[in-house]
Amino acid sequence: MFTGLVEKLGTVSGVQPEPPGLRLVVDAGEVAADATLGASICVSGCCLSVVAIEGSLLTFELGPETLAKTSLQRLKPGSGVNLERSLQVSDRLGGHLVTGHVDAVGTLASREQDGEWVTCHFTASPTVLAQMVPKGSITVDGVSLTVVDVNTDSFSVALIPHTLAITTLGMLTPGDPVNLETDLVGKYVTSRLEAWLAAGKLSRHAGQSAHGGNA
Repeated sequence: MFTGLVEKLGTVSGVQPEPPGLRLVVDAGEVAADATLGASICVSGCCLSVVAIEGSLLTFELGPETLAKTSLQRLKPGSGVNLERSLQVSDRLGGHLVTGHVDAVGTLASREQDGEWVTCHFTASPTVLAQMVPKGSITVDGVSLTVVDVNTDSFSVALIPHTLAITTLGMLTPGDPVNLETDLVGKYVTSRLEAWLAAGKLSRHAGQSAHGGNA
């Protein structure tokens, strides 16, 4: 489990094909200091296990599913990646609950500069967008963000200068893919509501008063 608060902007040191997957080597800086074999690290939104450690270099194995369902397949030596170690029980939850299980890959549609701030608009699948609400939480490439607005084909977030400086989000250009993970609590609520609707246990008009007007 993670919080979506990036600890380090790491750099890809090597990408080694290992069919049907690949080995990813990342210079993780101080994040590697207390890393252990098998430890979970969130790499640009994707939870990966450490399989080798050499100084500040951490090695991960990416399987076919990870390569097919995330943007990590595009990484190459020199690419930046957002890194966060797994959450400890005693840690503060400064962002929101993040599992590191990518729901889908979105695309940066546009970015609007407003002084030192940037508003980014991302396109995503209808399924993912249906799990978002304005002022709710969304994880973009491992970064916990607040949704500004959401519509039928896109959502927007506002990035502060600090986020732009210490994460890969400051490097994005229109057309770039990003890993998306919607809010865990929202997914469970959506799943239960859909199950109740399918079973006929909940009316789609349950939110209306018995008299057909507002309470």
